[in-house]
Amino acid sequence: MTKILPIRYQPGLPLDRVIVRDPPAAEAIEMDVLVVGAGPAGLSCAIELARLVKQDQEAGGGIPDVNIAVLEKAGSLGEHSLSGAVVNPRAFRELFPEFKPEDFPFRQPVNAEAVYLLTERRAQRIPTPPTMHNTGYYTASLCEIVRWLGERAEEQGVNLFAGFPVDGLLVEGNTVRGVRTSPAGLDREGKPTGSYTEPTDLTARITIVAEGTRGLLSQAYQEWQKIGSSNPQLYALGVKEVWQTSRPLDRVIHTLGWPLPTDAFGGSFMYPLGPEQVAIGLVVGLDYHDAALDVHELLQRMKLHPLFRRQLEGGQLLEWGAKTIPEGGYYSLPERRHGDGILLTGDAVGFVDVPSLKGIHYAMQSGIFAARATFAALKAGDSSAGALAPCDRMVDESYIAQDLYRTRNMRLAFKHGFFAGGARAALMTLTGGRFPGGKIDMPADAAVPRTVRPARPLAVDNRLTFSKVDAVFKSGNATRDSIPSHLLIRRDIPGEVADFYSHVCPAGVYERIGENLRVNAANCVDCKATDVLGPRWTPREGGSGPKYRLM
Repeated sequence: MTKILPIRYQPGLPLDRVIVRDPPAAEAIEMDVLVVGAGPAGLSCAIELARLVKQDQEAGGGIPDVNIAVLEKAGSLGEHSLSGAVVNPRAFRELFPEFKPEDFPFRQPVNAEAVYLLTERRAQRIPTPPTMHNTGYYTASLCEIVRWLGERAEEQGVNLFAGFPVDGLLVEGNTVRGVRTSPAGLDREGKPTGSYTEPTDLTARITIVAEGTRGLLSQAYQEWQKIGSSNPQLYALGVKEVWQTSRPLDRVIHTLGWPLPTDAFGGSFMYPLGPEQVAIGLVVGLDYHDAALDVHELLQRMKLHPLFRRQLEGGQLLEWGAKTIPEGGYYSLPERRHGDGILLTGDAVGFVDVPSLKGIHYAMQSGIFAARATFAALKAGDSSAGALAPCDRMVDESYIAQDLYRTRNMRLAFKHGFFAGGARAALMTLTGGRFPGGKIDMPADAAVPRTVRPARPLAVDNRLTFSKVDAVFKSGNATRDSIPSHLLIRRDIPGEVADFYSHVCPAGVYERIGENLRVNAANCVDCKATDVLGPRWTPREGGSGPKYRLM
């Protein structure tokens, strides 16, 4: 059988474009602290930092006013935010100790849960693994969490700038001095139109990169500074839908097995979001072996299973979305997450615990630690790497690193398939992570060979199952068709690789036409799946991409 090695066709990072050595423009906007990304990590960081400054001033500590700016590529907060999500409220309680549980932007508490092993027609309930217990947690929409955090940030005087994607780090020597935003109003050839807006330079004493999973800035900074990790970061692709239903769901449900092949890692979820809405999704590790595997299509097939069909039938698809998730865990964390004038935090670093399916509270907590390190550095008048290094120490001594270390090999155990991985993961759970000892080495996702097999066509019914084009419509994607492509693609793409990209991408960006690759860049929902396995993603003009409201 023909095999594809994705890394052979993947362009390198555009470091010369991202690491900007030119001096800032004369009209550059000066801030004290810049936060790139208005997700849980970035907003928690801004809120905590503003609060620390206010407390110091009220106590007569002497710190002057600190101008904090948060830059977000989406047109408004939350529009690019997606998660399952079952939320551990721990970080919310630390950030807002004065609030009661009912004050937080959650949909409902988790009162019951179930885990099933699926075959194509049956669902066998199995004991809930210890890592997946969710008592005391809440289901939620990450979009709503982000909008709520944005309101809290504005109450603290934080400057929020939505519609400002960042595609460059301003540097002087090895020091980060700020960022450069993406231009807007370009035509397909990259030439200015009548609505052209040139890039904006913003300078700061400290820049905090909280851009989310597979971020261009964090990738480029680590490559530029030669920051390694014990294992490469691994990723999964999650495709999610929110449904209006007439049947209330009384529990959180997770599944293993079908529709995934046994040599792919992943599973599905179905969460209640109040009495009339349900979130469903399928998450698949991007180290799978079948070049024809298509996560969007697998989710559509999954909805035909009796477990899901009886919940969704007669309902209405409200919203669809997709995103990548960092899954490498403890051994994929960068050796350092700080430098001269810069901190990396949240999903940009990889603070996700796959066995417990949790990442939001880790992102928020890491943002809180970034704020505390930043505040101390500002007080000392020192933004060097040495002054910002305490952020790494705070994370390493916290429950974030402790949780990731305890489950350090569980995701990696599935390297050789579902059944062997499940047995090894069970032993790891029983021994508190001590079995098998050491580290399981993993290749990068793009270095895993893929076997070319015939694709299995999917006939959608437009009631329960939907095409990629219809799904993208449900994401609210409002990217103008005349925008220049933001995807970096090699020219020597053979037909079978074009096919592979068409299956990897859940949004129909890539098509094989004869032996050629056609790219529908405007379809992109910024999930970053092909950035992991093929064409590189770069930021495009502000407000492009999806407009999630419920994800």
